[in-house]
Amino acid sequence: MPFSVVVITRDAASQLEACLSSVWFADEILVVDSGSTDQTLDIAQKLGARIVEKEWLGFGRQKQFAVDAAANDWVLCLDADERVSELLKAAILAELAAPRANACAMARCNRFLGRWLRHGEGYPDWSLRLFHRGHARWSEDAVHERVISDESPVRLRGDLLHDSAESLDKYLEKQNRYTTLQATRLQSEGRHAGLGHLLCSPLLRFLKFYFLHLGFLDGLPGLIHISIGCMNSFNKYAKLMALAKQAGPVR
Repeated sequence: MPFSVVVITRDAASQLEACLSSVWFADEILVVDSGSTDQTLDIAQKLGARIVEKEWLGFGRQKQFAVDAAANDWVLCLDADERVSELLKAAILAELAAPRANACAMARCNRFLGRWLRHGEGYPDWSLRLFHRGHARWSEDAVHERVISDESPVRLRGDLLHDSAESLDKYLEKQNRYTTLQATRLQSEGRHAGLGHLLCSPLLRFLKFYFLHLGFLDGLPGLIHISIGCMNSFNKYAKLMALAKQAGPVR
């Protein structure tokens, strides 16, 4: 089956070449850019990608725009800071030669503070990224978007390598933005938070990922990664409570 790789970008020059070089075997590489001012478009053009420019719609809608713009019905969706491992490449080609389903998930391996996380919430982090667009689509979530499929995905061998190479400061800044978007979405859905959410959610998250999912085996980077995830859970509900207070009582 012919397939397209789609990548959404904005100022991704430091990451894009490694990403696109890892998917040279695709029938098409499509880059949908939302106003890059660095060398992103030059790199994409050099590596033979087709480029479409589109104003930012939010993560979910932007990725779905890219899927719709692809030349092929089978699409592999990547972020600019992701790379396809050799084992995953072989699994993708084998699957497309004789598809078992219309959606495929792959283990996403995250590099954090110089270490590839193999436990905790960092792995295997199954992500549905390869699918037939007639049977699956991206959600419209502004953050933490996901692929919604009309059938259960098969799981492929090999890792999707996620290496953002960002500093801890940048990572924390991004998490702060994400928790704000999450709180706003929860408020729009009519959700509420209380003391129980603030206290129990971070604690249960830590117990689950650090002990049950063996996050302690990833050393100090694993501890920090999971702790930030717990902090995100606390901040999300704290921000939701703040939004509710600002809105005032419903009349």
